[in-house]
Amino acid sequence: MDRFMGLVMHVINHTAQCRSILLPAAEREDLAAEVMLAIVDDDFAVLRRFRGKSSLATYLTVISRRVVVRKLVKNRSATSLGSVAENALAMESDVQQRLTDQEEVARLLAQLDGPEAQVVRMYHLEGRTYQEISRITGMATNSVGPLLSRVRSRLRGQPNA
Repeated sequence: MDRFMGLVMHVINHTAQCRSILLPAAEREDLAAEVMLAIVDDDFAVLRRFRGKSSLATYLTVISRRVVVRKLVKNRSATSLGSVAENALAMESDVQQRLTDQEEVARLLAQLDGPEAQVVRMYHLEGRTYQEISRITGMATNSVGPLLSRVRSRLRGQPNA
């Protein structure tokens, strides 16, 4: 078991990362224990089913991934079922924050001149690249970044209204 513990931990970390789940150390250890329990359960039934068609490491990787995915899905559904009200409040708060942010952006853009406001709007609100901004405005591509930097510095220096 000690020989394959690193492999099991790698599977746990990789599986969680692929599912965009941040696992604290305690949860990783719990999942490793679950994998080990699955292996020794029913007098090592999982190992007795090993047919040698792959390496033992590959076989244990598949077993580990199945156990980890099953537990992560179970934990995620339990969490989501238990916190529907929390999620609704968080969504409402997020909407309020977005409205506040949009008002702040509009206020800051109103303080800028036409070309500066246009470049800031295209980059930050529309998600355009420097090349696209250059093509639309006729400004040199290598001038877009410095302009954005100057505008940001100037806006940071101003007190919030």
